[in-house]
Amino acid sequence: MIEIANARVLVVEDDAVMRSFVTNALQRLGVREVKDCVDGDSALALVASFKPDVVLTDVHMDPTDGFEFVRRLREHPDHALRKTPVIFMSADSSSTTLQEALPLGTFGYIVKPPSSATLRAKLERALRA
Repeated sequence: MIEIANARVLVVEDDAVMRSFVTNALQRLGVREVKDCVDGDSALALVASFKPDVVLTDVHMDPTDGFEFVRRLREHPDHALRKTPVIFMSADSSSTTLQEALPLGTFGYIVKPPSSATLRAKLERALRA
């Protein structure tokens, strides 16, 4: 298991305030390597060089939303990157959104804004994978 402090975490969030909030929360939990992106396209471009241990991604973003980002990540040419644990984050807790998120092989769904305890628990679960 990778310790939280040693984890590389990618935050994919289009809202600047929420992106900053999540990044700061991760740093307060002791995560030393955090990178962020504003949408799924920029995340896909960064994922090959950063090689995150966990991705925290928003669901609703333009032009590439979290669902499409995860679908494309799961088809990545690098087999190791395909298996990267992903945790969805969204203010949308509707059953329709949850039903679309669950089959994508994710390690959780966090309703924003995340508490530190929730963030830690979801990260630890994903890092055990």
